[in-house]
Amino acid sequence: MTVDVRRSPLAELAGELAAVGGPGSVRFAERPFRVQVELRAAADAPVSRLYEALALMLPRGVGYVASTGDRDALCLAPRWWLVTQSPEPAPVLESALAGRLRTAGGAAVSAVDVSAQRTTIDVTGPNARDVLAHGCSVDLHPRAFGPGRCTQTALAKAQVVLQQLDRAPTFRVLVRASFARYLAEWLLDAATEYVG
Repeated sequence: MTVDVRRSPLAELAGELAAVGGPGSVRFAERPFRVQVELRAAADAPVSRLYEALALMLPRGVGYVASTGDRDALCLAPRWWLVTQSPEPAPVLESALAGRLRTAGGAAVSAVDVSAQRTTIDVTGPNARDVLAHGCSVDLHPRAFGPGRCTQTALAKAQVVLQQLDRAPTFRVLVRASFARYLAEWLLDAATEYVG
């Protein structure tokens, strides 16, 4: 029997995050231990083999996301993607996905498991965009940043990867573990006027 001894960066704030808001305002939820693999490919990389290993086409445009099931590929820069998916059932040193991508791409590909580097906070509800706009310089208006979009930006001075999942809207914020508590506390404070 495997015992999961991992501790989420926001374990101590889970109750506070879950207690905020409601369907008519804004809600927060940490999605800990999501698999995250940084994928970089040289110009001669065998992309068709990468597509097969991922079971999805990589987005070619910077700032766009391709998804299948619970797996997302976020294009962060030319030939640089962050691939995320649900946590693996048991803690491992490296995700199976990173190994599959390295095998598929060979020497023309770098696939590094960075799952322990960041945690994920989902920000959901009609006021989600407003809360994030308090600390983000990116134009989050639906015409500029809608579902299927992503960006690297600063949110309340913390470097994050921001992704919009759907029209609800739900935003996924990937933040470094060392900044997670700071950002969660900032989000709770920024949401005060919307959940009063």
